[in-house]
Amino acid sequence: MIPPPDHPPIRSPRIGVLLINLGTPDAPETASVRKYLAEFLSDPRVIEIPRYVWKPILHGIILRTRPAKSAHAYKQVWTEEGSPLAVITRNQAAALQRRCGDAVTVDWAMRYGSPGIGPAIEQLKAGGCERILLAPLYPQYCAATTATANDLAFATLAAMRWQPAIRTLPPYHDDEAYIAALQASIERQLGGLDFSPQRLLLSFHGMPQRTLELGDPYHCHCRKTARLLGERLAIQTDVAFQSRFGRAKWLEPATEDVLAAYPSQGVTRLAIAAPGFSADCIETIEELGIRGRETFMSAGGGSFARLDCLNDSTEGVTMLEALVRRELAGW
Repeated sequence: MIPPPDHPPIRSPRIGVLLINLGTPDAPETASVRKYLAEFLSDPRVIEIPRYVWKPILHGIILRTRPAKSAHAYKQVWTEEGSPLAVITRNQAAALQRRCGDAVTVDWAMRYGSPGIGPAIEQLKAGGCERILLAPLYPQYCAATTATANDLAFATLAAMRWQPAIRTLPPYHDDEAYIAALQASIERQLGGLDFSPQRLLLSFHGMPQRTLELGDPYHCHCRKTARLLGERLAIQTDVAFQSRFGRAKWLEPATEDVLAAYPSQGVTRLAIAAPGFSADCIETIEELGIRGRETFMSAGGGSFARLDCLNDSTEGVTMLEALVRRELAGW
């Protein structure tokens, strides 16, 4: 059938894949960081405190003091291309696009900051994608990461007259493709060190203890990832949780406490990896690689190595391709 002359353009139906990561400021400057933190810390999935209690704390104390400190940290990791997290996520999408070919459109977005999830979904739909796989790049499920990314995507759909069909990438903390990729990446990097580590510390992002008590599976997912990976590696592995914030009790042990205690336990040669992060960012490069190193060395450590995340490495992209192709089956 030939459409009338005034009919809107008809695009061939396509499949879209949207890689989603946490987010980053637009620049390593106090004003940009304040804007980013205001959005991030206003998310009720992230801060599970009643709004009337939290809002005065956020705007009266945190957003007055924390942005400058965080901006200093961002300046230490910022590259000529921009934020490491944004650059790597963009590269992951480009590499996955090459793997998937013309049959699939791959894009990327951030839960906080830009590029945003809403505009990315709208762009995919405008490009003819009638079926879209949302792929939050969090191996271990957490309401504060996976769920809030999906929340924002669903809110975008709620405002659309013609919605695309949607699938969401499930957590892959124990997936063979993920564990095998971690093993290959870590073994490759350990083999390239100029010293032999006595221990490998697996540092996951921390969460308040209350999230576990409320039924969030994140802690269990992290522990299972660590167990499955540790069983495959020749080096002894430990588990810790980083990035504590506020006065509430957080998942333990804390990464900074473990690093400070190692030398007194005879561990003076250490490698640290962050398997829960799909891409290197301020938490891995600055918190672990700079401040973590300082904590370990000042406590008497001798050799320290921070291992890269999977990023857009061959191991990482091969894993992403396997996960995405499986989830697109039948489409």
